[in-house]
Formats: sequence, structure tokens, C-alpha cells
Amino acid sequence: MIFEDESGFSLVCPLKRTWAPRGQTPKARTSLQHNQRINIIGALLITPAGRKIKLRAKRHEVNLTGEQIIDFLKHLLGRVRGPLLLIWDRAPIHQRKKVQDFIGRHQRLYVYNFPTCAPELNPVEFVWTQADEYLAGTAPENIGKLRANVQASLQRTRVSQKRLWACLHASDLPWQRDRMRH
Repeated sequence: MIFEDESGFSLVCPLKRTWAPRGQTPKARTSLQHNQRINIIGALLITPAGRKIKLRAKRHEVNLTGEQIIDFLKHLLGRVRGPLLLIWDRAPIHQRKKVQDFIGRHQRLYVYNFPTCAPELNPVEFVWTQADEYLAGTAPENIGKLRANVQASLQRTRVSQKRLWACLHASDLPWQRDRMRH
């Protein structure tokens, strides 16, 4: 089973609560370059028996198109043997003709959509939540530092089975708590 989603990160870092001595308001530095972004396509791969979970992610520094989605699906098809159950949202990029034609040509790819406006069901959304938490307050000065910070945040999640399972368990999938073990 594969859950897939996309997210973007910019030089304007997410903010989070912090503390400071009374009367000393903390200052957060940020960038004014809103147009520089890193887009990530990510997927959580869960073995059929629900014993192992992995994170696959691909970084792009351009706006995502159907071509990048197809490349990512090719990557997954090359890494996983047997049938692939892919569950993703109804984003317009997934509905593009090129993407749908690609899916139609690959018989081992079975695609299901989450209901519209239900990000709380997709476990990959919680990978992005972990990344935002890691990136909060970092205020990278340029795209290179942003790239390094995003990579570090994803690596932190990728190497931790506890963090990966937390993404799955945080989702509102009604069946997963009983079936998925770790």
C-alpha cells in the first residue's frame, strides 16, 4: 500500500510558539523571497502485512507537473514488486490526461482517491507536519540552505520507524489502528 502527496516549502519558514523572558519579545528573521520554493513528492510505503513502513520522497525546484508525478510513479514501480495499491488525493495534477494514461498502461498499479477535502485521512500529510515542525524558526537565507533543511527534516523522519508509524496513526483512517502493527 502506498499513500502519496505533494508539498511545497519556501524561504518563509513556518513559525511556532516559543518562550522568552517577560518583556523581551522574540524576533524571527524571515525572507522576502516568496517565489523560491522546493516542492516534494512523497509517499509512505507499507508492506502488505503491515510490518514495515518506508518514506520515499523526491525534491523538485520547479512547479510540479504531470511529468514529475509520472517520474515518481515510475520510481515506485521500479522499487516495489507485485501489485501497487496507490491512495492519493484528488489533486488536479493527479487527474491530468498524461498521468491517467500512464496509470492505464500499468496493470499492477491500482489507484484509489481519498474523499475530496479530507487531508486528515492521508498519512503523508503528517510527514509534512513533521517537516514544518523541524523547519519552524529556521529562516534559511537562500535556496541552498532551504534545500539542506528540508532534506534534514525528511531524513529525520525517514530513519525513524517511530516517526513513520506516528504519521500513519495520526491519520483518521478508521481501520488502520487495528490492522497496522509496529
